[in-house]
Amino acid sequence: MSEQDRWLLPEGIEEVLPPLAGSLEALRRRLLDMFSTWGYELVIPPFIEYVDSLLTGTGNDLDLQTFKLVDQLSGKLMGIRADMTPQVARVDAHHLRRDVPTRLCYIGTVLHTRPGGFGGTRSPLQVGAELYGHHGVQSDAEILLLMVETLAASGIANAHVDLGHVGIYHALAQQAQLSASQEQALFEALQRKATPELAACVEQWRLPMASREMLLALVELNGGDEVLEEARLRLAGGGAAVLDAIDYLAALADAARAWLPGATFHYDLAELRGYHYHTGVVFAAFVPGHGQAIAQGGRYDDIGKVFGRARPATGFSTDLKTLVALSAPPVAQPRGIFVPADAHNNALAKVRELRQQGERVIYGLPNTSEDPKALGCDRLLSWNGERWVVVEV
Repeated sequence: MSEQDRWLLPEGIEEVLPPLAGSLEALRRRLLDMFSTWGYELVIPPFIEYVDSLLTGTGNDLDLQTFKLVDQLSGKLMGIRADMTPQVARVDAHHLRRDVPTRLCYIGTVLHTRPGGFGGTRSPLQVGAELYGHHGVQSDAEILLLMVETLAASGIANAHVDLGHVGIYHALAQQAQLSASQEQALFEALQRKATPELAACVEQWRLPMASREMLLALVELNGGDEVLEEARLRLAGGGAAVLDAIDYLAALADAARAWLPGATFHYDLAELRGYHYHTGVVFAAFVPGHGQAIAQGGRYDDIGKVFGRARPATGFSTDLKTLVALSAPPVAQPRGIFVPADAHNNALAKVRELRQQGERVIYGLPNTSEDPKALGCDRLLSWNGERWVVVEV
């Protein structure tokens, strides 16, 4: 790398400068305070750890997104976290080992080998919440509502939420006796909503006609509340597991609306985000003009089994950088009090008082510019002959 290019960062890796860094920190504090009012305790997992623990139960997708290196002390393979959810699951299962429902939240940088979308970041600032120890509509509804509240607290009011249930596709795949490779191929086609490709697959594999029709129907079963009733009719041959999953989605929406009257949800039965480790309901939030989900979550029971304790689990996560970018907060006007360099020692007591009140106070330094506005100050500390007073610049 040439000397003039040494300031360049890798693609998808960015540094955060003022005033954006201040906006991120302000939102971080606001969200963590809000999580606390809901009963969620903060945990701070390590940035790097052994891959045997880091990637447990997460599927191949996360493995491909994880940077790996060899630990020079132990010789073992380590990974830089690409998702904090497995780490938090380990905390619940191995360290806390509580017998009551446990609510945990987290925030920290994760690193991806590839960006999630065109021009996207490879170093999201992931924030999320997890609820362990309860299986049922109420805990899923709590996490769903907390996700919605997180978006609202970030200034995002126009998001819409997609609800799905991976149990529907899993049950239909089992009923059709799909092989692992066939199940994966259909899964990938469903994510793209590639109807011709789906039709070609089920035709080529000579699946029973009933299974073909139900698998193809998943692509079309998306929309408002009417979708669930249509799903009950078109997927009736899927058995009790499919119908129970549809009823669960309806119950989840009802529970969420009890807290948010008038809330609308969009159902997408081809929504299989996190299919390889989610075990039940899944949900994602979208905003117009942004192709990727801005927040997502769902149920992933028994993720802690490999850590010695299987517990029901549900949670959501989002990227703080994305939330700040989409919320378009107003540009903060400079707020600060400038203290001239020659007043340094004489004004110490007054400066201490102002800072204790939460004011931003900046000292001028000898032999430098004394322009308060250039330093982001809108006021000046001045001696009026009797005392130090704050005046407008």
